[in-house]
Amino acid sequence: MATNVKVVGTDLRQVTIKANPGTYLTEILEQACAKLKVPSNKYLLKHKQRQLDLSQTFRTSGLIPGARLELVVRANTPTVVNVALQLPAPESGLFPPHGRISEKLPSDFTIWQVLRQFESGRASAGKNLNITARGVPRVSNGAQAGSGQLYYEIPNVVIENRTLSTFVDFQKTLSQLGYNSGGVLMRLSFQKTDQSLSDAMRTIEEYFRSEEQDGAPPPQKTEDASIEKESASTVEEASAPTESVPPPPTIQEPPSIPDISDVPAQSTEEGEEISPGHRPFTIFSAPASSTPVAALRSDEDEDYAPDISHAKSHQRLLKSLGENKRLLSDRELEEKAAAEEAKVAAVKSIKIKVRFPDNFSAEWTFGPDDTGASLYGEVRAIMARSSTSFRLVLPGARTVIRDEAGSKLIAGYRLSTNTLVNFTWDDSVPVDVRRQPFLKSSVAGQAQQVVVPDVPEIEVKQEGPSTSAPAAPKPKNDGESSGFKKPKWLKGLGKK
Repeated sequence: MATNVKVVGTDLRQVTIKANPGTYLTEILEQACAKLKVPSNKYLLKHKQRQLDLSQTFRTSGLIPGARLELVVRANTPTVVNVALQLPAPESGLFPPHGRISEKLPSDFTIWQVLRQFESGRASAGKNLNITARGVPRVSNGAQAGSGQLYYEIPNVVIENRTLSTFVDFQKTLSQLGYNSGGVLMRLSFQKTDQSLSDAMRTIEEYFRSEEQDGAPPPQKTEDASIEKESASTVEEASAPTESVPPPPTIQEPPSIPDISDVPAQSTEEGEEISPGHRPFTIFSAPASSTPVAALRSDEDEDYAPDISHAKSHQRLLKSLGENKRLLSDRELEEKAAAEEAKVAAVKSIKIKVRFPDNFSAEWTFGPDDTGASLYGEVRAIMARSSTSFRLVLPGARTVIRDEAGSKLIAGYRLSTNTLVNFTWDDSVPVDVRRQPFLKSSVAGQAQQVVVPDVPEIEVKQEGPSTSAPAAPKPKNDGESSGFKKPKWLKGLGKK
């Protein structure tokens, strides 16, 4: 039964989308973005401050008919997704017992890049896999038919109930299919086509030219010619080829692509490798919600009601401010400065967390001998564009850490505890560069969520009235209970 959902854009415009129980949330996102005239690859859907899993259908998402969804901006830095590929026979026999390989990949990888990565990445363990450049001769009743020309076998990828079997489908990224975190299982099979292998290679080059430049070089045309020449002699020697027979051994495998840690992020100009001389670091991912966690806590109204302890504290503060205080002497000032120097000198190491423009953050440990140049070098090592200019600013005082080898971090800036540093772009950096992914793909794949500790609630006993011994009754004014006694002649005056 069809229903309608409302999608609210970032500019508070609303659109109504018709959805069936089997409609994927990615389709709802694409239709809403098309009506709002915004790119769908830059937004996510939320419902009541909860980010929706776009890979689910409307039936399994838990949404009610007429639900009100919010369109939120997606983080520029890709997240990591654990992708598993189920291989068909006979390739599945190379990876016992389940015939499955898995690897952690960025969410901005297309399906084609995922297949190329499995061909020659770490997951293949050095074994020869041919997924994207398979060619088989045409057979009829178990015997060779035709001149022995090789025809292309296109991959078929089944993800849950969706089948991706065209080059247009292979251009979709994991994120566009709704997989931004967690894991996904892809089932692989192959389908014969009427397109020759050489024509298919040219079509692949047209479709995936930009991806091949970012990842691995495209197959050379000279290889196609050699494949066709050598395949004729190879097929003649074959006795009875069948449809399940893999391609002839003379077919060269597609050029190997580097490991995921070496694949450059999209629209980056520099390599992904981090030199081994850099210190260990921890990457924290951006918060999933735009609302701070503290704002989501439900507090009681009694927590904000002042009690007697607040009144007493305020009275003590007013009293201290009203007292005359003398200025410190030169000796006391020297002692105070020496105490601060000793406090800073006693620091052996501190943790410095740098917060980046996309709300990702990184944390390093520094010692007394580290300088501002050391901090800048660590930040540049994980940046996708390390040649751009930026500044590192301390919060509060807005003090800029200088990129100099002579300025000590701990002693020069009086850092005695763990410190948060803000990353700011230089004014000379253009806007289009700032909108690109900040971290390298290999670094962003190591991001972990910030764990907020649960602080137990402690009941604070409020100060009440004193329950000590009752005060003595006030003396009467007749003078009997006091030390003063009335004279006799005074007592007589009150009598009539």
